[in-house]
This record gives sequence, structure tokens and C-alpha cells, in this order.
Amino acid sequence: MKTDADLPLKNLYTADDVPAAPENAGEYPFTRGLFAEMYRAKLWTMRQYSGYATAEDTNARFHYLLSQGQTGLSTAFDLPTQMGYDSDHKLADGEVGKVGVAISSIEDMERLFAGIRLEEVTTSMTINATASILLALYIAVAKKQNADLKAISGTVQNDI
Repeated sequence: MKTDADLPLKNLYTADDVPAAPENAGEYPFTRGLFAEMYRAKLWTMRQYSGYATAEDTNARFHYLLSQGQTGLSTAFDLPTQMGYDSDHKLADGEVGKVGVAISSIEDMERLFAGIRLEEVTTSMTINATASILLALYIAVAKKQNADLKAISGTVQNDI
């Protein structure tokens, strides 16, 4: 393997190749990457940020994207969900489902991921202040799927 400049590349670089690096790639504290060979052995996760008004509509989009080769999911939530309001709360009026999917319950989360084995995809959730709540709902759905929780992976974003 060579670079565009015709420089040789190894499949795996270790701490011996860069003496200043205290650990190998794929080892704690993961400052050199999560996996030993990184994208040379496994391509980057491909995700398209998606979220439609309802869990059913977003689920249909997720299934389409996965059928087209996408390897992960990136969920866009509506503003009431991001703020922690149920869809029927008076402060959510006029905002439900406008900029992403509305999630107010475990049932909504189950519909969002219906037919998608959570241990087979990584999921990114841009959710902000309610990240811990949506992560708990995500884990609850994974448990209902009898998923191995050690196989569940992804990210939550909290930009508050």
C-alpha cells in the first residue's frame, strides 16, 4: 500500500513506529483511534442525518438508507424532543416534527427502530439536553430486542 505521493504505508503502525505514542491504536485511552487498523480494516461508518416528523416516517427512511449501503444511523430529533417536552405539551405547539422526529415515549422509540437490529448498526443521536433520556430509551429498545449490550455502539451529542 502506498500514498498518492508513492510513499510506502504499513497496514498497522505500532507504538514502536512512533516512539512518542504511549499506546497502540485500538488500545486505551484510544487517542490513536478505536481500532488497531482503523479504516484500512473497516471503512468509516457512513451516516446521513435523518429525522422526519414521525417515528414511522423516519424508520422508513432508515430502512431505505441501510438498503443503500449506509452503515450507521444518525437521528435528527425535533425541538420539543430536544427540550424534553412531550409532543402534546402546550410549549411544543407548532414545533412537533418540524426539524426532526418527535419522540415522547418508549413506544415512539420502538417504532423508530422497528425492524432494525441495534447491535448490527451504530447510532448517532444529536439530542442535546435530553441525551441521557434518549440514550436510556435506546438501551431499553435494545434490551427488548434481546441485544447484547456490549455490541451496542454509537454516540450521543450534548451541545448545551
